[in-house]
Amino acid sequence: MTHTPDAPDPVPPLLVVDGANVVGSVPDGWWRDRRGAAERLRDRLVAYADSGTAELPGPLEVVLVVEGAARGVPSVPGVRVEEASGSGDDLIVELAARAGDRTCLVVTADRELRRRVTALGARVTGPRAVLG
Repeated sequence: MTHTPDAPDPVPPLLVVDGANVVGSVPDGWWRDRRGAAERLRDRLVAYADSGTAELPGPLEVVLVVEGAARGVPSVPGVRVEEASGSGDDLIVELAARAGDRTCLVVTADRELRRRVTALGARVTGPRAVLG
């Protein structure tokens, strides 16, 4: 397939990160500053927007889902932060459902969330995929 100047760029695959689950997977004191831990994760995710992950080559659209005390973390170039008004898991399921036929990879270790998003056609991987 040849890219022409008038052709739209293909939609990049979607990487959705369960912020609470990924942050909670490393016992580094995150519970003392949940928002700060979410900001550190957001900043770490920026690199994946261009390079992708082992499971999904870049470029990617990266979405970090935050909830509770982690709300208020702003988006940065390369990572869009979505605040869940209720359950972060429900928002992640909604994002996976909206992906439709687009490739969607969800980063979480939550078994029930994994079941819910794979039923929608999303792929899943664990927190180590973005924590190194």
